[in-house]
Amino acid sequence: MTKALTVRTTTGPASPGTHERIRKHRWAIAALPLAAAAALMQVPVAQAVEWQALPETAPAPADNPTTPEKVELGKMLYFDPRLSSTGTVSCFSCHNVMEGGDDHRPTSIGVHDQVGGRNAPTVWNAAFLSVQFWDGRAASLEDQAKGPIANPIEMGMPNLEAAVKRLKQIPGYAPKFKAAFGSKAQISEDTVAKAIAAYERTLITPNSPYDRFVKGDKKALTAQQQKGMRAFADVGCVACHSGPNFSGPSLPVGTGFFMKFPVFADNEMVAKYRVLDDGGKAAVTGKPEDQNMWRVPTLRNLAYTAPYMHNGAVKTLPEAVNMMAVTQLNKTLSEQQIADIVAFLEGLGGEFPEQTMPHLPPTPGDMLE
Repeated sequence: MTKALTVRTTTGPASPGTHERIRKHRWAIAALPLAAAAALMQVPVAQAVEWQALPETAPAPADNPTTPEKVELGKMLYFDPRLSSTGTVSCFSCHNVMEGGDDHRPTSIGVHDQVGGRNAPTVWNAAFLSVQFWDGRAASLEDQAKGPIANPIEMGMPNLEAAVKRLKQIPGYAPKFKAAFGSKAQISEDTVAKAIAAYERTLITPNSPYDRFVKGDKKALTAQQQKGMRAFADVGCVACHSGPNFSGPSLPVGTGFFMKFPVFADNEMVAKYRVLDDGGKAAVTGKPEDQNMWRVPTLRNLAYTAPYMHNGAVKTLPEAVNMMAVTQLNKTLSEQQIADIVAFLEGLGGEFPEQTMPHLPPTPGDMLE
């Protein structure tokens, strides 16, 4: 007989008190010696799990409320390759919203066919992350939107001012910015970033089989997926992948939820997948305590986002589940456990809002050399 799920479910975010307890628990783990932290992560947690459905709308900051005009402009900018030095790379190039929100390459290709160092994370549900990028270096979607434009490998503009100057050369953009930000609005670094972020906050995928299940539809998940849901909790995956987005607890914007990867390095997986080749957050901060610390990614829509991990070294979802059990929990899962967890993860695939290509304003003939 299949054991019934007995975990607590909710359709909304956890209470502030719950968030505070989770934050304190997470920070306490981070402060412990590695072996002790790992031991804590292996404690059975099924009875403590608070399963949460993804909200129907993403939160927006007070200084950048989401409006239809802003979303329309942000969508244009998201698809516009003229924000790159060569006029060939846009946000869409690496984050394809016609599919999984990434580009399916181990690492992305930017201007002049340069290859980046990390896998492109999906843009779907990024609005629910409290920090952006694998290393958490951007506090918000607005901050994140500015990064790739001036990155020499990605979009290759010398600076953001150059991107703003180029947009001002395109007459069709000025009225769009005024419609989005007011009659006195100017094309600026901030208004560009705010518009892109507003569009990205519409890129959410609620109403997955899992979401329907935790809202009360007990037939939304198959028997195997429910079995995988129990295994996901019992094995310890929820120590990192909790909350409605399965990327950790809902924290204030700018407060990142990080975890050491790998926790257990004495195994063949670490070398096989080159896990230690990139220092993670330490590459940004230079702090020894940030070595191999990574922002915990979402687990939603994983069927659409292979290959996996920060370097795209893991090609399949069963492989990813097995690898994470070994490196993070020091556990070897059976083939059945892996299959059940994979089935559950596939139940996190939500409904994608319909996307259409925007019509962009014309390009002056002397803009691109």
